[in-house]
Amino acid sequence: MSRSPRTALSAALIALACLLVPFGTLAAWAAYGLTDTGRYVTTMAPLASDPAVRDVVADTVGDEVARASGLDRVLVRDAVRSFTGTHAYRTAWDTANTAAHTAVMRALHDDRDRRVTLDLAAVVAPLKRQLAADRAPFAESIPVEHRALVLVRPHELAVLRKGYHVLDFAGFWLPSAAVLFAVTGIAVAACRRRALTATALGTALGGAFLGLAVAIGRRLTLDDLADPAHRPAAAAVYDALTTTLRTASWLLLTLGLTVAAAAWLTGYVRTAPPRRPRRASAAPASVPPPEPTRVRA
Repeated sequence: MSRSPRTALSAALIALACLLVPFGTLAAWAAYGLTDTGRYVTTMAPLASDPAVRDVVADTVGDEVARASGLDRVLVRDAVRSFTGTHAYRTAWDTANTAAHTAVMRALHDDRDRRVTLDLAAVVAPLKRQLAADRAPFAESIPVEHRALVLVRPHELAVLRKGYHVLDFAGFWLPSAAVLFAVTGIAVAACRRRALTATALGTALGGAFLGLAVAIGRRLTLDDLADPAHRPAAAAVYDALTTTLRTASWLLLTLGLTVAAAAWLTGYVRTAPPRRPRRASAAPASVPPPEPTRVRA
């Protein structure tokens, strides 16, 4: 293959690889980060100590308890807010996240269109045991009732199931295709150093685009909330879920710029003209002694 077709083919493959970098990273994050129950619970665990999340939990649970019991709402809210600082609350937080994520993932792998619910008894029972172990007053009198809390409705489940299957497929094939196109584009290039530099710069650009997309998604998510008071808690949850994605975007940006700089420096050193050695100053030539002349007698 001559030089021009190789250059065109290499440019097309490298451009396609760089285009797939942010989308492949996003798909891999969603397919392998959000769908694993253990990773999800580990990611959400620090939010139990977040002040904004604790305030939302105290207000929501306090209002429900006050409405059901007829007690003063302010007193109930203060009691629930005090409870959110205990070890029992953190245990209940992890248990609720584990049960909710397990129920949603089980529904995504099922073909039936039904409501996804969470049995509150699965959360209240371990909470009651923890409070009894801590010798909290009235712990034994806490009722454990099997009450279903709706997490996902049937029409929402159908959309989530389609998106999950797409991400499950794209999470593996998009990153693999990006790597394959990049390696092939560099291999067929007429000048592999320039192709490597272009691939690295495209990867850095893809990382920057991914970070910008995460920031824009955060802004849009917070703007769509009906209650502005819940924005700090929603921001904390969004930041916790997208920590891995933001880290990946910075890694792509740093790695791309580093490889591009290394390739440029390597080419600069190779093409730099060699220095000419300095010539030594010419020493004055020694004058030979005059030959003796013959004199006739």
